[in-house]
Amino acid sequence: MVSAPIYVFDAYGTLFDVHAAASEHRVEIGEVWERLSLTWRQKHLEYSWVHAMTGRMVPFWTLTQRSLDFAIASVGGVPDGVREKLLGAYRQMAVFPEVVDVLARLRASGARLAILSNGDPDMLADAIASTKLGGIFDAVISVRDAGIFKPDMSVYRLVTDKFGCAPREVTFQSSNRWDVAGAKAFGFETVWVNRSGAPDEYPDMMPDRVGRDLSVLLPLA
Repeated sequence: MVSAPIYVFDAYGTLFDVHAAASEHRVEIGEVWERLSLTWRQKHLEYSWVHAMTGRMVPFWTLTQRSLDFAIASVGGVPDGVREKLLGAYRQMAVFPEVVDVLARLRASGARLAILSNGDPDMLADAIASTKLGGIFDAVISVRDAGIFKPDMSVYRLVTDKFGCAPREVTFQSSNRWDVAGAKAFGFETVWVNRSGAPDEYPDMMPDRVGRDLSVLLPLA
């Protein structure tokens, strides 16, 4: 008997729009809101890599706050109360427009679906609860169980341990090219969701498929 296909998704930037929080409060932030949002995201990732390389695991939520504080300082500050609003919005992010439909159609085809994220379990629970994605995933896996952030290989191994499968049986989707590279190195089939139209990199760890959004998966279902 052929087992059901397994589709695993990165959360932030792949399912959830990481710039939605700043966009929601762009009037209060002012014309620097996009710069603040981009810096927040860049530093959030950078902090996770540094903590992974130095073996200093901290909650992802702690890094969310530290990276926001850096971003706020880099744009010269924001009005009182906006920091708290941004953090609140980060925990209830909007999904990208195609996400709900694509996941529902994959699920209807018999596929097993999972999240693999740097996010803390409570952060992921809050994000899912604020959308229409409740109950659609067979597993929501946090790096907390590995004790280190992506792209450490032990993080991707959480998926194969959970499903009792070989890496080649998993299709992994991420908007982060570095995450796709890590998953490819582990042995997953990979899909780069290149939402920003960025140039490719990591030529020795190429994705198996590239698309501008998750609808690229539908022909595979």
